[in-house]
Amino acid sequence: MDRAFTKQIRKINQKEEAFLNTRVNPLVKNKITPLMDKVQEKIPEKLSSGLEAAFEKSFRLFFEKGNKYIEKTYNKEDRQFDFEINDYAVEKKFNTKSIKRLDKPSNISTALNTSFSVVEGGVLGILGIGLPDIPIFISLILKTINEVALSYGFDYNTIEEKAYILRLIQGALTKEEKQKEVNSVLDALSEKIDHQICSNINLDEEMKQTSKVLSDALLTAKFIQGIPLVGAVGSVVNFNVIQKVGRYSKLKYKKRYLLKKFSDKA
Repeated sequence: MDRAFTKQIRKINQKEEAFLNTRVNPLVKNKITPLMDKVQEKIPEKLSSGLEAAFEKSFRLFFEKGNKYIEKTYNKEDRQFDFEINDYAVEKKFNTKSIKRLDKPSNISTALNTSFSVVEGGVLGILGIGLPDIPIFISLILKTINEVALSYGFDYNTIEEKAYILRLIQGALTKEEKQKEVNSVLDALSEKIDHQICSNINLDEEMKQTSKVLSDALLTAKFIQGIPLVGAVGSVVNFNVIQKVGRYSKLKYKKRYLLKKFSDKA
């Protein structure tokens, strides 16, 4: 198992390194980014603070009221049962085949959620809806992460795991050195959670920080999305966000699963 485990961890580390060092397309960097910066300069401060507040309110709604609304969009028990079967296969024979079988549910759910984000963003954009679609968008982000977590056997309902999810969103959407910093903090947090030594988590502060990251990442797009027809850009933005969150979630939860599995075997 040691050799197979080392191979899997090496693959994940390589993918994680590639994710954290994604090069910006020259056209985007030289043409689109400056244009978006100009648009952002014209966005009222009131809209910026309003967007952060909307994100924070949505996180609070889903975290405090529970995931029962999101869980209506998938069968939690079925996902947990699938994990138990796939985990048993890994236990019996730790190889590429059993790991691919373990990955399959998260790959399917992420692909479906990413596709739905295009429809959601496009329809609401054409209708000229900007801020009001935030709860739908947040529910889709959390649904994506929840399904990935279940695929690798993690419960997302604890305070510690909610903090992990919030920081995971930050890690997926921040850039360059800040992203690497968040990634390191996320790894440290996961180690504490999985060894049951986590404490002093301020969930309110985590929600504020994540809302700020989301606001910075989506501010210009949401401003444009509030303009009828032009707002169809929302479909592209939503797709990119869900895709990044889905990819990053799969890397981090799979890594946690493997490290925990190896630790249990040691």
